[in-house]
Amino acid sequence: MPSATATTGLTNFSTAIRSGRHVLSADEPPERGGQDAGPTPTDLLLAALAACTGITLRMYAERKSWPVDAVHVVVNGTRSADQTLTVERILTFDAVLTEEQTNRLAEIAERTPVTLSLKSGIAIHTRIGSRQQMP
Repeated sequence: MPSATATTGLTNFSTAIRSGRHVLSADEPPERGGQDAGPTPTDLLLAALAACTGITLRMYAERKSWPVDAVHVVVNGTRSADQTLTVERILTFDAVLTEEQTNRLAEIAERTPVTLSLKSGIAIHTRIGSRQQMP
């Protein structure tokens, strides 16, 4: 089951993240009080969507034996006045594909695991734990 831990210390908003055996960083830009030591949490969310999309489409193309050398995914997020996040995802391929193949890849992009989680909403249950429960 996926899990992650995040620890924010005394250095403004710089955050150390651990996910499995991987270590990442997050922060806020200087104009928001951070030191820009890593992507913002929203940037990490958009990066997760881009990565999941690229991986899923690459797997699908390989399974179909389509000649795709690379999948490029650009994800842009904008916030409205009420802070609603709107995401634009742009797909390009290093490949010679038919219109039918590219349309199919666009359909598959709408059903990646992260896409489905974001579109359906995620149940989040918060509780207060003890420090001993932290890895």
